[in-house]
Amino acid sequence: MAEAEETAATETAETTENNEAAAAAESISYHAVEKEGSVTAIWEMQGRKHLRTIDPRSNEGKQILALFETAA
Repeated sequence: MAEAEETAATETAETTENNEAAAAAESISYHAVEKEGSVTAIWEMQGRKHLRTIDPRSNEGKQILALFETAA
């Protein structure tokens, strides 16, 4: 009886670890939202989930845009 409970607990822990690893595997990406040719917002995404919106005029927004301009 104790072995069955221990096995169930181990399987639950492994499933939780696998789910966390899958979430971590989805890398964070940035999407520029443009209106009339200028960037109005930057979306930080993890997979299809929207994490936050970054103002392109902020220091962080300027750094992100500069990274993409130098990469292009």
